[in-house]
Amino acid sequence: MYNSKITGLGKYVPENVVTNNDLKAFMDTSDEWIQERTGIKERRWIDPKTSDDTTSIMGAKAAKIAIERAGLTKDDIDFIVFATLSPDMYFPGGGVRVQELLEMDTIGAIDIRNQCSGFIYGLSVADQFIKTGMYKNVLVIGSENHSGGLEKSTRGRGVTVIFGDGAGAAVLSREEDNTKGILSTHLHSEGKHAAELALEGPSTGRWVDAIMEENDPNDVSYYPYMNGQFVFKHAVVRFSEAIIEGLTKNQLQKEDIDMLIPHQANLRISQFIQKKFGLSDDQVYNNIMRYGNTTAASIPIALTEAWEEGKIKEGDNVVLAAFGSGFTWGSAIIKW
Repeated sequence: MYNSKITGLGKYVPENVVTNNDLKAFMDTSDEWIQERTGIKERRWIDPKTSDDTTSIMGAKAAKIAIERAGLTKDDIDFIVFATLSPDMYFPGGGVRVQELLEMDTIGAIDIRNQCSGFIYGLSVADQFIKTGMYKNVLVIGSENHSGGLEKSTRGRGVTVIFGDGAGAAVLSREEDNTKGILSTHLHSEGKHAAELALEGPSTGRWVDAIMEENDPNDVSYYPYMNGQFVFKHAVVRFSEAIIEGLTKNQLQKEDIDMLIPHQANLRISQFIQKKFGLSDDQVYNNIMRYGNTTAASIPIALTEAWEEGKIKEGDNVVLAAFGSGFTWGSAIIKW
Protein backbone atom coordinates (compact mmCIF):
# COMPACT_ATOMS: atom_id res chain seq x y z
CA MET A 1 0.00 0.00 0.00
CA TYR A 2 1.23 3.49 -0.88
CA ASN A 3 1.32 6.71 1.10
CA SER A 4 0.25 10.03 -0.34
CA LYS A 5 2.54 13.04 -0.17
CA ILE A 6 1.80 16.72 -0.71
CA THR A 7 3.99 17.65 -3.66
CA GLY A 8 2.54 21.05 -4.56
CA LEU A 9 0.72 23.89 -2.80
CA GLY A 10 -0.98 27.03 -4.07
CA LYS A 11 -3.27 29.79 -2.87
CA TYR A 12 -5.30 32.65 -4.31
CA VAL A 13 -7.11 35.50 -2.56
CA PRO A 14 -9.04 38.39 -4.14
CA GLU A 15 -7.26 41.72 -4.45
CA ASN A 16 -10.01 43.63 -2.62
CA VAL A 17 -9.02 44.16 1.03
CA VAL A 18 -11.84 44.94 3.49
CA THR A 19 -10.63 46.25 6.84
CA ASN A 20 -12.60 46.31 10.05
CA ASN A 21 -12.97 50.06 9.67
CA ASP A 22 -14.43 49.54 6.17
CA LEU A 23 -17.25 47.51 7.72
CA LYS A 24 -18.35 50.53 9.74
CA ALA A 25 -19.83 51.98 6.54
CA PHE A 26 -22.78 49.57 6.70
CA MET A 27 -22.91 48.18 10.25
CA ASP A 28 -22.47 49.26 13.84
CA THR A 29 -19.09 47.80 14.74
CA SER A 30 -15.51 48.78 15.43
CA ASP A 31 -12.00 47.57 14.81
CA GLU A 32 -11.50 47.05 18.54
CA TRP A 33 -14.71 45.02 18.92
CA ILE A 34 -13.80 42.66 16.06
CA GLN A 35 -10.16 42.18 17.00
CA GLU A 36 -10.97 41.52 20.66
CA ARG A 37 -13.43 38.74 19.79
CA THR A 38 -11.85 37.18 16.70
CA GLY A 39 -8.32 38.50 16.15
CA ILE A 40 -9.29 39.56 12.63
CA LYS A 41 -7.97 42.86 11.24
CA GLU A 42 -9.00 42.51 7.60
CA ARG A 43 -10.32 40.03 5.06
CA ARG A 44 -10.54 39.66 1.28
CA TRP A 45 -13.90 39.98 -0.43
CA ILE A 46 -14.53 39.59 -4.13
CA ASP A 47 -15.48 42.94 -5.67
CA PRO A 48 -18.10 42.05 -8.32
CA LYS A 49 -17.55 45.42 -9.99
CA THR A 50 -13.89 44.79 -10.76
CA SER A 51 -13.44 41.01 -10.63
CA ASP A 52 -14.91 37.94 -12.31
CA ASP A 53 -13.74 35.68 -9.48
CA THR A 54 -16.07 32.91 -8.34
CA THR A 55 -15.53 29.98 -6.01
CA SER A 56 -14.51 27.75 -8.93
CA ILE A 57 -12.35 30.37 -10.64
CA MET A 58 -10.43 31.05 -7.42
CA GLY A 59 -10.01 27.32 -6.91
CA ALA A 60 -8.67 26.91 -10.43
CA LYS A 61 -6.17 29.76 -9.90
CA ALA A 62 -4.84 28.17 -6.71
CA ALA A 63 -4.77 24.76 -8.40
CA LYS A 64 -2.63 26.00 -11.30
CA ILE A 65 0.04 27.14 -8.85
CA ALA A 66 -0.08 23.87 -6.90
CA ILE A 67 0.22 21.74 -10.04
CA GLU A 68 3.16 23.77 -11.33
CA ARG A 69 4.95 23.56 -7.96
CA ALA A 70 4.43 19.80 -7.97
CA GLY A 71 6.38 19.65 -11.23
CA LEU A 72 3.32 18.30 -13.03
CA THR A 73 0.95 19.38 -15.76
CA LYS A 74 -2.83 19.33 -15.76
CA ASP A 75 -2.68 16.10 -17.75
CA ASP A 76 -0.94 14.36 -14.82
CA ILE A 77 -3.89 14.91 -12.48
CA ASP A 78 -6.09 11.82 -12.13
CA PHE A 79 -8.89 13.13 -9.93
CA ILE A 80 -10.27 16.33 -8.35
CA VAL A 81 -11.62 16.75 -4.81
CA PHE A 82 -13.28 20.15 -4.30
CA ALA A 83 -14.27 21.33 -0.81
CA THR A 84 -16.66 24.27 -0.45
CA LEU A 85 -19.89 25.47 1.14
CA SER A 86 -20.32 28.24 -1.44
CA PRO A 87 -20.41 26.68 -4.94
CA ASP A 88 -20.99 28.82 -8.01
CA MET A 89 -24.32 27.05 -8.53
CA TYR A 90 -26.66 25.02 -6.34
CA PHE A 91 -25.65 22.20 -8.66
CA PRO A 92 -23.46 21.00 -10.28
CA GLY A 93 -20.52 21.29 -7.91
CA GLY A 94 -17.29 23.25 -8.25
CA GLY A 95 -15.09 20.25 -9.01
CA VAL A 96 -16.41 19.84 -12.54
CA ARG A 97 -16.07 23.58 -13.13
CA VAL A 98 -12.37 23.37 -12.23
CA GLN A 99 -11.99 20.43 -14.63
CA GLU A 100 -13.42 22.66 -17.37
CA LEU A 101 -11.48 25.79 -16.41
CA LEU A 102 -8.15 23.95 -16.39
CA GLU A 103 -9.04 22.15 -19.64
CA MET A 104 -8.35 18.77 -18.11
CA ASP A 105 -9.21 15.38 -19.55
CA THR A 106 -12.51 13.79 -18.51
CA ILE A 107 -11.22 12.84 -15.07
CA GLY A 108 -13.54 12.37 -12.11
CA ALA A 109 -14.43 15.20 -9.73
CA ILE A 110 -16.33 15.24 -6.45
CA ASP A 111 -17.38 17.96 -4.05
CA ILE A 112 -16.97 17.79 -0.27
CA ARG A 113 -19.61 19.67 1.75
CA ASN A 114 -18.10 19.65 5.22
CA GLN A 115 -17.60 23.38 5.61
CA CYS A 116 -14.70 24.29 7.93
CA SER A 117 -13.40 20.72 8.06
CA GLY A 118 -13.88 20.29 4.31
CA PHE A 119 -10.21 20.36 3.38
CA ILE A 120 -9.32 17.75 6.04
CA TYR A 121 -12.10 15.52 4.72
CA GLY A 122 -10.90 16.17 1.17
CA LEU A 123 -7.34 15.20 2.06
CA SER A 124 -8.61 12.00 3.64
CA VAL A 125 -10.63 11.08 0.55
CA ALA A 126 -7.69 11.77 -1.75
CA ASP A 127 -5.36 9.85 0.55
CA GLN A 128 -7.52 6.73 0.31
CA PHE A 129 -7.59 6.84 -3.49
CA ILE A 130 -3.79 7.03 -3.58
CA LYS A 131 -3.21 4.47 -0.82
CA THR A 132 -5.19 1.84 -2.70
CA GLY A 133 -3.32 2.52 -5.93
CA MET A 134 -6.39 3.76 -7.81
CA TYR A 135 -4.86 7.18 -8.57
CA LYS A 136 -1.35 8.59 -8.65
CA ASN A 137 -1.97 12.34 -8.45
CA VAL A 138 -5.06 13.89 -6.86
CA LEU A 139 -5.85 17.61 -6.76
CA VAL A 140 -7.51 18.78 -3.52
CA ILE A 141 -9.01 22.28 -3.43
CA GLY A 142 -10.67 24.36 -0.72
CA SER A 143 -12.37 27.50 -2.02
CA GLU A 144 -15.00 29.90 -0.67
CA ASN A 145 -16.93 32.96 -1.82
CA HIS A 146 -18.50 34.01 1.47
CA SER A 147 -18.99 37.67 0.65
CA GLY A 148 -21.71 36.94 -1.89
CA GLY A 149 -23.98 35.45 0.77
CA LEU A 150 -23.36 37.48 3.92
CA GLU A 151 -25.85 39.86 5.50
CA LYS A 152 -23.99 43.15 5.34
CA SER A 153 -25.84 44.99 8.08
CA THR A 154 -25.77 45.44 11.83
CA ARG A 155 -28.21 42.54 12.18
CA GLY A 156 -25.72 40.19 10.52
CA ARG A 157 -22.50 41.52 12.01
CA GLY A 158 -21.94 38.57 14.37
CA VAL A 159 -21.24 36.38 11.34
CA THR A 160 -20.34 38.83 8.59
CA VAL A 161 -17.25 40.29 10.27
CA ILE A 162 -15.69 36.83 10.52
CA PHE A 163 -15.70 35.48 6.97
CA GLY A 164 -13.52 36.09 3.93
CA ASP A 165 -13.02 34.81 0.39
CA GLY A 166 -10.14 32.81 -1.02
CA ALA A 167 -8.84 29.46 -2.22
CA GLY A 168 -6.04 27.02 -1.51
CA ALA A 169 -4.98 23.84 -3.26
CA ALA A 170 -2.72 20.84 -2.76
CA VAL A 171 -1.52 18.11 -5.08
CA LEU A 172 -1.25 14.70 -3.43
CA SER A 173 1.05 12.24 -5.17
CA ARG A 174 1.94 8.60 -4.69
CA GLU A 175 4.78 7.99 -2.21
CA GLU A 176 6.30 4.54 -1.88
CA ASP A 177 8.11 5.32 1.38
CA ASN A 178 5.46 4.68 4.04
CA THR A 179 7.33 6.80 6.60
CA LYS A 180 6.67 9.97 4.56
CA GLY A 181 3.58 11.91 3.57
CA ILE A 182 0.15 11.66 5.17
CA LEU A 183 0.55 9.23 8.05
CA SER A 184 -3.11 9.25 9.12
CA THR A 185 -6.36 11.21 8.98
CA HIS A 186 -9.12 11.21 11.58
CA LEU A 187 -12.71 12.29 10.87
CA HIS A 188 -15.69 12.83 13.18
CA SER A 189 -19.18 14.32 13.26
CA GLU A 190 -21.95 15.09 15.75
CA GLY A 191 -25.07 15.95 13.80
CA LYS A 192 -27.26 16.67 16.81
CA HIS A 193 -25.66 20.13 16.94
CA ALA A 194 -26.08 20.88 13.24
CA ALA A 195 -28.51 23.75 13.80
CA GLU A 196 -26.00 25.68 15.92
CA LEU A 197 -24.01 26.67 12.82
CA ALA A 198 -26.06 26.49 9.67
CA LEU A 199 -27.68 28.11 6.67
CA GLU A 200 -31.19 26.71 6.40
CA GLY A 201 -32.43 27.98 3.07
CA PRO A 202 -33.11 28.01 0.28
CA SER A 203 -33.28 24.24 0.49
CA THR A 204 -35.62 21.54 -0.63
CA GLY A 205 -37.25 21.77 2.79
CA ARG A 206 -38.08 25.43 2.17
CA TRP A 207 -37.54 26.30 -1.45
CA VAL A 208 -37.40 29.61 -3.30
CA ASP A 209 -41.12 29.77 -4.10
CA ALA A 210 -42.10 29.66 -0.42
CA ILE A 211 -39.56 32.34 0.49
CA MET A 212 -40.76 34.60 -2.34
CA GLU A 213 -44.42 34.06 -1.51
CA GLU A 214 -43.92 34.99 2.13
CA ASN A 215 -41.66 37.92 1.19
CA ASP A 216 -40.80 38.36 4.85
CA PRO A 217 -38.13 41.05 5.41
CA ASN A 218 -37.36 39.49 8.78
CA ASP A 219 -36.67 36.04 7.33
CA VAL A 220 -32.99 35.31 7.95
CA SER A 221 -33.04 31.62 7.02
CA TYR A 222 -31.02 32.30 3.88
CA TYR A 223 -28.21 33.92 5.85
CA PRO A 224 -25.67 31.97 7.91
CA TYR A 225 -26.49 31.52 11.60
CA MET A 226 -23.94 30.77 14.30
CA ASN A 227 -24.34 30.26 18.03
CA GLY A 228 -20.88 31.68 18.66
CA GLN A 229 -20.33 30.75 22.32
CA PHE A 230 -21.71 27.24 21.82
CA VAL A 231 -19.48 26.65 18.80
CA PHE A 232 -16.41 28.03 20.61
CA LYS A 233 -16.88 25.73 23.61
CA HIS A 234 -17.18 22.65 21.42
CA ALA A 235 -14.38 23.68 19.08
CA VAL A 236 -11.68 23.89 21.73
CA VAL A 237 -12.59 20.40 22.98
CA ARG A 238 -12.80 18.74 19.56
CA PHE A 239 -9.65 20.42 18.25
CA SER A 240 -7.71 18.96 21.16
CA GLU A 241 -9.26 15.50 20.82
CA ALA A 242 -8.51 15.30 17.10
CA ILE A 243 -4.89 16.36 17.57
CA ILE A 244 -4.32 13.90 20.41
CA GLU A 245 -5.96 11.12 18.38
CA GLY A 246 -3.58 11.71 15.49
CA LEU A 247 -0.51 11.88 17.70
CA THR A 248 -1.48 8.70 19.56
CA LYS A 249 -2.11 6.81 16.31
CA ASN A 250 1.43 7.60 15.16
CA GLN A 251 3.13 7.15 18.56
CA LEU A 252 4.02 10.83 18.73
CA GLN A 253 4.01 13.26 21.64
CA LYS A 254 2.99 16.90 21.62
CA GLU A 255 6.70 17.74 21.80
CA ASP A 256 7.09 16.10 18.37
CA ILE A 257 4.89 18.70 16.65
CA ASP A 258 6.99 20.92 14.38
CA MET A 259 4.07 22.83 12.88
CA LEU A 260 0.39 22.97 13.81
CA ILE A 261 -1.93 24.56 11.28
CA PRO A 262 -5.42 24.87 12.74
CA HIS A 263 -8.47 25.89 10.76
CA GLN A 264 -8.62 29.68 11.00
CA ALA A 265 -11.97 30.01 12.76
CA ASN A 266 -11.03 32.39 15.53
CA LEU A 267 -7.61 33.47 16.75
CA ARG A 268 -8.75 32.90 20.35
CA ILE A 269 -9.39 29.21 19.60
CA SER A 270 -5.93 28.83 18.05
CA GLN A 271 -4.32 30.56 21.02
CA PHE A 272 -6.20 28.32 23.46
CA ILE A 273 -5.01 25.18 21.65
CA GLN A 274 -1.46 26.53 21.41
CA LYS A 275 -1.34 27.13 25.16
CA LYS A 276 -2.87 23.75 25.97
CA PHE A 277 -0.23 21.89 23.95
CA GLY A 278 2.61 24.12 25.13
CA LEU A 279 3.58 25.20 21.62
CA SER A 280 5.61 28.30 20.75
CA ASP A 281 4.54 30.93 18.23
CA ASP A 282 6.94 29.34 15.73
CA GLN A 283 5.09 26.03 16.01
CA VAL A 284 1.63 27.35 15.16
CA TYR A 285 0.71 29.18 11.97
CA ASN A 286 -2.12 31.71 11.99
CA ASN A 287 -3.20 34.12 9.26
CA ILE A 288 -6.80 34.82 10.26
CA MET A 289 -5.69 38.39 11.01
CA ARG A 290 -5.27 38.99 7.26
CA TYR A 291 -7.96 36.80 5.69
CA GLY A 292 -10.66 36.10 8.26
CA ASN A 293 -12.28 32.67 8.27
CA THR A 294 -12.20 31.26 4.74
CA THR A 295 -13.78 27.96 5.82
CA ALA A 296 -12.63 25.10 3.53
CA ALA A 297 -9.91 27.35 2.11
CA SER A 298 -8.36 28.35 5.43
CA ILE A 299 -6.07 25.35 6.02
CA PRO A 300 -4.70 25.13 2.44
CA ILE A 301 -4.09 28.91 2.36
CA ALA A 302 -2.28 28.79 5.71
CA LEU A 303 -0.38 25.63 4.77
CA THR A 304 0.77 27.24 1.54
CA GLU A 305 1.93 30.40 3.30
CA ALA A 306 3.75 28.48 6.02
CA TRP A 307 5.59 26.46 3.36
CA GLU A 308 6.36 29.59 1.29
CA GLU A 309 7.83 31.28 4.36
CA GLY A 310 10.14 28.33 5.04
CA LYS A 311 8.37 27.37 8.26
CA ILE A 312 7.86 23.79 7.06
CA LYS A 313 10.91 21.71 6.18
CA GLU A 314 11.54 18.17 5.03
CA GLY A 315 11.18 15.73 7.90
CA ASP A 316 8.88 17.99 9.94
CA ASN A 317 5.81 16.62 11.70
CA VAL A 318 2.93 18.78 10.47
CA VAL A 319 -0.48 18.59 12.15
CA LEU A 320 -3.66 19.91 10.51
CA ALA A 321 -6.86 20.21 12.53
CA ALA A 322 -10.31 21.64 11.90
CA PHE A 323 -13.74 21.95 13.49
CA GLY A 324 -16.89 23.39 12.00
CA SER A 325 -20.51 23.19 10.97
CA GLY A 326 -22.14 19.85 11.15
CA PHE A 327 -20.64 19.54 13.71
CA THR A 328 -17.73 17.95 11.85
CA TRP A 329 -14.07 17.87 12.80
CA GLY A 330 -10.86 16.06 12.02
CA SER A 331 -7.09 16.03 11.85
CA ALA A 332 -4.26 14.93 9.59
CA ILE A 333 -0.73 13.96 10.62
CA ILE A 334 1.89 14.54 7.94
CA LYS A 335 5.60 13.71 7.80
CA TRP A 336 6.86 16.36 5.40
